[in-house]
Amino acid sequence: MATINIPVSVLNLAPIRQGGNAKDAVDAMVDLAQATDDMGYTRYWIAEHHNTSTLVSSATSILIKHTLEHTKQIRVGSGGVMLPNHSPLVVAEQFGTMATIYPDRLDLGLGRAPGTDQLTASALRRSKSDTVNTFPNDVQSLLTYFGPEEKQGFVKAFPGIDTNIPIYILGSSPNSAHLAAELGLPYVFASHFAPRFMEDAISIYRKNFKPSEYLAEPYMMVCLNVIAAETDEEAAFEATTMQQFFLNIVRGTKKLLCPPVKNMDEIWNPQEKQAAKSMSSMTLMGSKDSIREQLTSFQEKYNVDELMAVSYMYDPDKQKRSYEILKEVVDGK
Repeated sequence: MATINIPVSVLNLAPIRQGGNAKDAVDAMVDLAQATDDMGYTRYWIAEHHNTSTLVSSATSILIKHTLEHTKQIRVGSGGVMLPNHSPLVVAEQFGTMATIYPDRLDLGLGRAPGTDQLTASALRRSKSDTVNTFPNDVQSLLTYFGPEEKQGFVKAFPGIDTNIPIYILGSSPNSAHLAAELGLPYVFASHFAPRFMEDAISIYRKNFKPSEYLAEPYMMVCLNVIAAETDEEAAFEATTMQQFFLNIVRGTKKLLCPPVKNMDEIWNPQEKQAAKSMSSMTLMGSKDSIREQLTSFQEKYNVDELMAVSYMYDPDKQKRSYEILKEVVDGK
């Protein structure tokens, strides 16, 4: 059976499941990292969200360190560190320290949004002048901090110098595609919740990419929702957890990750259904054969360099099986 031949990775927002608590969510995050490490996944990224009672991914660097501690070879990183919330020097020191303890296993994905509401963003900010507009300069600062001694200014990150931690630009709109292309950095698009701009962003990035000391050619990663199961019917049932997750966002409610249900039409109205489905339209869903067919078709159209999968599934064992099926598909098993 032909392989699709693409590296696959994992994104985890570290949601709290209904009936569980924050500690359970952290334990589940590590458990999934260990499972996908054993499966041969390339990287495992953890998101950053604040003032969100349904997720535990606020102190992202601490979760990354915890995950590195409990895994063997999978690369662990941020999907992403939201730079408006952080001083680049502090990020460089934290990641430089982790890279010193766990060499060649760390990635730094950077986002320009705060990952929260405006009030919380204000509470997080270093000062009132720190906005998304400082993002390009902040990225440049981090590239310098991780680079060689001779390129450093007076302020240096100890440890951090010469760690050369790979930096990825994250985006959910075409804006960041221009920046990633200009800086010659790898680009990761958030199709798992912002599919509308995916095609534009991929095209802008590839068309405008400038080779750099970090990257000779464009490296395009795309994050998709993946719900794989033994049959199409089982996957459709399991996917109702993801649909409730997006309904939560549409309604602005704070429900924990819910078990699957038999009939979503009893829960959402037509407008909510349309909104939730448009956010999650980039989803690979079904049996192994269906996933293979959908992924082949996706790659024929977009030919991305790496796929990052997020799977909102209530049963941890079924979630692990979903990742296993995806890996079997790309490995041609």
